[in-house]
Amino acid sequence: MKTVLVVAAALIDTDGRVLIAQRPSNKSMAGLWEFPGGKINEGEKPENALVRELNEELGINTWRSCLAPLSFASYTYNDFHLLMPLFVCRKWEGTPTPMEGQVLKWVDKNNLKNHSMPPADIPLISAIRDIL
Repeated sequence: MKTVLVVAAALIDTDGRVLIAQRPSNKSMAGLWEFPGGKINEGEKPENALVRELNEELGINTWRSCLAPLSFASYTYNDFHLLMPLFVCRKWEGTPTPMEGQVLKWVDKNNLKNHSMPPADIPLISAIRDIL
């Protein structure tokens, strides 16, 4: 079984809310809410991939020094295994804007569990709640 390496961010605003994105209808697991991020390219470091993905997906700029490792997800789907480091980011330039047709929402830590998420993302909610 193939292992897919992706990276995600818990973007936290000054009010302590977390940004989640709803997967667009043209992607697998459409309609589910997830933490922003994406695939890590061959030879790319996870932090560099996350800086790139946040710029591509949300139009914001951040830096490796603004990413703090928090947790990771390891989950087996039907046709692949997902390994996903999760970083916390509290500092960036720009306003998160949906660049790929997704819907964005700032959510209080206690309301994260009320959003349908991919199975790999669900265990990360408690780690995020613990730091807020």
